[in-house]
Amino acid sequence: MEDHQIVALYMHRAEKAVEETAKKYGALCHSIAYHILDSAQDAAEIVNDTYLRLWNTIPPQQPESLKAYASTVCKRLALDRYDTDHAQKRGAGQLSLVLDELADCISDGAPDALDSLALKEAIHTFLDGLSPITRALFVRRYWYLTPLDELAREAGMRPGALAMLMLRARKKLKKHLQKEGFEV
Repeated sequence: MEDHQIVALYMHRAEKAVEETAKKYGALCHSIAYHILDSAQDAAEIVNDTYLRLWNTIPPQQPESLKAYASTVCKRLALDRYDTDHAQKRGAGQLSLVLDELADCISDGAPDALDSLALKEAIHTFLDGLSPITRALFVRRYWYLTPLDELAREAGMRPGALAMLMLRARKKLKKHLQKEGFEV
C-alpha cells in the first residue's frame, strides 16, 4: 500500500492504517529504536508508542512521506526514552557513539542551532554534495544510528574502511559548516 493511501486511512480514522504502517515501516522503526536503546523490549515499546503517536497526530498532520514522519516520531520517542533511562544509568546504545563521532562537527551550542533552518539547509547541501553511496551510508550511520559493523557488512566493506569513509565525511561536514559560518 502506498504512503498516501495509508495517510488517507489515518485521515478517515480507519484502524487498518496502523496495521498497514506496521507492515510497511515496523521493521524500520524497530531498527531505529533498537540502535538507540540497545534493547529489543524497549524498542518494541517505542514502536507501539510510535503507532499511537501517528494515530494521535494524523490528522491534523498530513505527512507527504509517511516513512520520514514515522521514523522521525520513532527516533524522537527513542531519544526521549534514552534520556530518561540515562539520567539514572549508563547504557550501551549507539547514540553515545554517534554523538562522540560527530562532536568535532557541531559546536557546544548545537542544541539551539540544530533547530535553525540555516543549519538544516547547510546539512542538506552537504549531503547533496556526497556521492550517493557515501550519502546513504552517512545517513544510515548518523540518522538511523546503524552500527558500523552492521553497516559495513551490508555495504560489503571492511569495518575499518567504512570507519575511514565516515571520518572523511565528518571532516568534510566540519569544513562545510565552517564555510557556511557555523561555529564548530
